[in-house]
Amino acid sequence: MHCHYCGRNGVYRCSVCGRPLCAEHSRLRTSCHACKTKTETGHVFYRWKSKTERTMIQRLTKRFWGETEQLTFDRLFDVAELPAYIAEADGEIVGFASFVEADNGLIIVAIGVMPNYQGSGVGKSLIGKVEAEAKKTGKRTLLVSTSNDDLPALAFYQSIGFQIYEVKPNAIAEKHGRVLKGIGELPVRDEIRLRKAL
Repeated sequence: MHCHYCGRNGVYRCSVCGRPLCAEHSRLRTSCHACKTKTETGHVFYRWKSKTERTMIQRLTKRFWGETEQLTFDRLFDVAELPAYIAEADGEIVGFASFVEADNGLIIVAIGVMPNYQGSGVGKSLIGKVEAEAKKTGKRTLLVSTSNDDLPALAFYQSIGFQIYEVKPNAIAEKHGRVLKGIGELPVRDEIRLRKAL
C-alpha cells in the first residue's frame, strides 16, 4: 500500500476517507468519541514460529521504518531476530510486536499494524500479549520508546497505561546522522521513553 499523495510506503490511514498515508502526509486531528471509526475483525494472535513469519516481520519493519534495525534504550536490535507476537486476519499477517528482556521488565522494541487494521484493537491486543508474557516470567515493568514526532503512538501508549518517564535528546538524529522529517513534517530528533508498571 502506497501513500495517496507521494507513492511512498503508506504507514498510516486517514481516519476520514481511509486513504493510505506516509508519515509526512499524515496530520493529527481531534475528533469526538462518536466520530471515531472502529473496524472490528476477527484476529488471531500467536508467537512467531517459522522462517516465513520472520521474513514477513522484516518486510513490515522495512515498510514502517525503512530499516530492520531499531535503536531503543541505547541498544540496537535487528527486529526480525527477536521474539514477537503476530496478528493475523484473513490468513495474512497484519501486525506484530517484537520484544526483548531487560533487567526487571520487557522492552517492546517494535510494534507495527497495517493501516487497514489500525483502530481495530490489533495494537492493543499485541501489547496485551507482551504484557502477559512479562507477567508470566515475573517481570515488573513494560518499556517502550518512540520518536518525538509520533504523537499517535504517544497517545496510544498513554491510553493503555504507559507513562513518559525519560526523554533522550537527539538520540534518533544521532543514529541517522541527521534530523529527518516525521509526522506533520515535525523534526525527528528525540527518543521518548515510556513505562508501565505490572
